[in-house]
Amino acid sequence: MRIALFCLLAMTHAIADAHDTWVEVNSPLVRLGDVVHIDLKLGNHGNGHRDFKLASKITLAPCQLSVVGPDGNPVDLKSGIADAGYAPKEGYWTNRFVTKAEGLHVVSHTLDTLHGTTRAIKSGKTYFIASKKLDELNPHDTGFEKPLGHPLELVPVMNTVANTGPGLPIRVKLYYQSKPLTGARVSFIPRGAVLAEGFDKEFERSTDAEGVAEFIPKEGNVVLVVVHHSAPEQKGDGYDKTNYAATLTVAVPHVVFPNAVKTAATQ
Repeated sequence: MRIALFCLLAMTHAIADAHDTWVEVNSPLVRLGDVVHIDLKLGNHGNGHRDFKLASKITLAPCQLSVVGPDGNPVDLKSGIADAGYAPKEGYWTNRFVTKAEGLHVVSHTLDTLHGTTRAIKSGKTYFIASKKLDELNPHDTGFEKPLGHPLELVPVMNTVANTGPGLPIRVKLYYQSKPLTGARVSFIPRGAVLAEGFDKEFERSTDAEGVAEFIPKEGNVVLVVVHHSAPEQKGDGYDKTNYAATLTVAVPHVVFPNAVKTAATQ
């Protein structure tokens, strides 16, 4: 009986550790003064963390969720957040944000918690733009290429709002402890796609010597970019290893902006 209970607890911790967190917005482009709905989701634990499906709902206590505006100041979103699920472990968390400044906004989420004897450090990001004109965006707007300082972080090399669409690359740079991480597997998961077992050459890439990886979407969709990094040497009080995860959500429009460019930003 004790052995069965131990196995059940171990499996529960393994599943919890396998879950990823990510953030989404209802629209990456809104009019200045309009409302953006921001969701904090949990899942993506099937098929080797590569299924983009909801699974349970994250506990809010160890989480941080904010919007960093064009002025660089974060606005906390945990206060007033609403439960979009019927049961305690169903659905996801959501909040509304009223845009007050024109320009690029970053939704930032972090999590640092223990799952059994494993420390899990996770982060998630997505971007949206508030603009007075929805059909005239500057593809050279800056801000998206600036790291937020997450322990493991995916940073766009190109504007993920104005320079996104079918045939345009989603190019990211992976940072670990503020330094580029090479040789890491990055999964680009379009919503509804089923990745092949092992390493999927269509939807996955390894970061190069500069920590960069890219994926070219074929159609409009929401793409979840996911990366994991294990640090078994990082041990501490109550845990014998540390696992990192970082996500980036990109809403790819089906129609490319007329002035979109394919030139990468300089980092």
